[in-house]
Amino acid sequence: MSPADRRPTAGFRTVARAVAWRSIHNFFTNKALLIPALIFPLFFFASFAGGLSAVGNVPGFDFPSGYTAFQYVFVLLQSAAFGGVFTGFGIARDFETGFGRRYMLAATDRRGIIAGYGLAALVRAFVTWALLTAIALVAGMQIDGSGIDLVGMYTLAILVNITATLWASGVAMRIRSIQGGPLMQLPIFLILFLAPVYVPLSLLSGWIHAVASVNPVTALLEAGRGFISGDPTVIGLAFALGIVLPIVFALWSRGGLRRAEAAG
Repeated sequence: MSPADRRPTAGFRTVARAVAWRSIHNFFTNKALLIPALIFPLFFFASFAGGLSAVGNVPGFDFPSGYTAFQYVFVLLQSAAFGGVFTGFGIARDFETGFGRRYMLAATDRRGIIAGYGLAALVRAFVTWALLTAIALVAGMQIDGSGIDLVGMYTLAILVNITATLWASGVAMRIRSIQGGPLMQLPIFLILFLAPVYVPLSLLSGWIHAVASVNPVTALLEAGRGFISGDPTVIGLAFALGIVLPIVFALWSRGGLRRAEAAG
């Protein structure tokens, strides 16, 4: 029996702790959840930073910290975003198995349900980032930014994780089925890969340059890459987006929670 079941009138903090504990426990004890979450970003890092390392030699590519660091920032933000998506899968699965409804019945402040899933998503992200960073350093990644710069970079990754979790939770609570998985994942995938993934924005051309120029992920990537290279750029824009997007998607997630409440 979960903590939420033992407390039929559980408040915000109690529900958040119960949901977070169960989600984290399931993540670390279920290989079907743990292994893909760890392997997925490492696969992309090996593919991009290793298999495409020659891209760093093209004319006009002048990123000072090298191609490994250039791609590390993308994979960091990508893993942050997809960590939120995978959390959305877990929410949908909980509703399919009946656990989501049990949380709803137990909570007096149901926002704690979203907060609990959000805390679990952050813990999952921290574990993934620790492994990713260790492997990147072993692979010879060059870091030219200061400690404060790195705090800024990881803060952006945290904000991306929160945004993606709120997006995915809003979808999951509206559909309440794992069949909503593609809707959670596809928009995130598209917006990530329509940014300057392989080369800087200045080396893109045609329609992809036009799209990347207005893509909010571009500012986040450029700021993160500036932090790791010790040459911060577009910080104001990146953090403005990093703050506004979670607020917008918090409203989206709250709307999903109301749909779930109305559905019983």
